Parts: sequence; C-alpha cells; structure tokens
Amino acid sequence: MSKVIKILGTGCPKCITMTSIVKDVVAENDIDATVEKVEDIAEIIKYNIMTTPVLVVDDVVTIKGRVPSKSEVLELIK
Repeated sequence: MSKVIKILGTGCPKCITMTSIVKDVVAENDIDATVEKVEDIAEIIKYNIMTTPVLVVDDVVTIKGRVPSKSEVLELIK
C-alpha cells in the first residue's frame, strides 16, 4: 500500500532540505509513496505544530523542527 508523506513548511531552507532528503530516500529505495509539500499555513495549523519543517507519514507527525538524516527518514517510512 502506498504511503502518503507530507512535508509541512513555508519554504524556508530547512523545509527545502527536508523535502529534498525525503524525495531522495523514496527514489533511492524504490518506496511506493506519494510525497507532498504543504506550504498553506491553514493546512499546517491543522497539525497543531509550532515549528517547521514537519514530516508527516500516513497522517502521523514523525519529525518536527529539524532536518533528519536519510537513514532516519528511511526507518520512518519503510
């Protein structure tokens, strides 16, 4: 079953880096997933978070306020 991965953030450098890392991990490991970048403030607020970037995997907030390593992302989305 395909995973739904969202990166919440308004476009700051950390958000851009996280998006790049997540997309790389998905591509390099042939993971069946949809990666979506969410920049709409109203949508971000629905997740009740105060710091970005945020990694959401299948509607579960997994990382917030920091950029993860590729290995950490792989463990979370496998």
